[in-house]
Amino acid sequence: MSNKDVPILIEKIEKEIGKIIVGQKEVIDGILNAVFCGGHVLVEGVPGIAKTLLIKAMASVMGCKMKRIQFTVDLLPTDITGILSYTPEKRFEIIKGPIFANFIIADEINRSPPKTQSALLEAMQEKGVTISRKTYKLPEPFFVMANENPIEVSGVYSLPEAQVDRFLFKLLMNYPKKDEEIKILTQNVTINNFEDFKLNNILTPQKILQLQKRVKEVYSSNEIKDYIVKIVEETRSKNFDYAKYISYGASPRASISMFIASKAEALMKGRNYVVPADVKAITYPVLRHRIILNYEAEAEKISTDKIIEHVLSKVKVP
Repeated sequence: MSNKDVPILIEKIEKEIGKIIVGQKEVIDGILNAVFCGGHVLVEGVPGIAKTLLIKAMASVMGCKMKRIQFTVDLLPTDITGILSYTPEKRFEIIKGPIFANFIIADEINRSPPKTQSALLEAMQEKGVTISRKTYKLPEPFFVMANENPIEVSGVYSLPEAQVDRFLFKLLMNYPKKDEEIKILTQNVTINNFEDFKLNNILTPQKILQLQKRVKEVYSSNEIKDYIVKIVEETRSKNFDYAKYISYGASPRASISMFIASKAEALMKGRNYVVPADVKAITYPVLRHRIILNYEAEAEKISTDKIIEHVLSKVKVP
């Protein structure tokens, strides 16, 4: 398969997922980009817009094993990673937790305290977990889609900045359009079983790993690298019009994320080189959770997307 065939592959995946998920093309493309990068995604959206169903469908279409972890206030780190257990019959044995899967849904991650949330850190960054002083490698590919409920403040915990930074993208899942919602009335898993949609496997774990390798081979010129760094630097600038709303700008990890995500975006468009449009396409999901706003921004209802819009307008396109 050549790079020019990748857009056809993406179209097949979107068509297959479209059997069960109505709309949400931007979110689907964002998840695909993250998977091809070997990254992870944080999805924010109100309850009932099919966040969990989407990742379940993605895992099925991509031929991967999926596990769901429901985060609650009493969830323990070992409930995620696994434990060392003893029984008279089997003596000591490792019982692996749900983290041992290709696709992980971290449902309502902000409902658990930081200690439990941090159990994902090693897994997301190192692709392995430590159980009873021994490290176990996670299956490849490994992808985490965490979602959080933005409308509740009672019984939820803010995600630590170190953990938020581990996510390649933050995607916003919005309400469907009227015609889409009419279609959802009959195309949903409340009146149908998931199996009734008969989703076909378009990819396999091996093919995903091949695509991840191909992403790294996409060419990015020095001009593109300079463009990425200038965008990230602008979020830290004191001369920026919106600087008074920013407590902390994006870190070098944001530059790295933009660099690899723009390569994946180029591949998804069938090219083996990055153009400025690829960088612009991934700037919002890469930076929206990495620019830390202050209370003044919250008071004046200034969003990170608004700041990113001004950053892109100010940085000269190569």
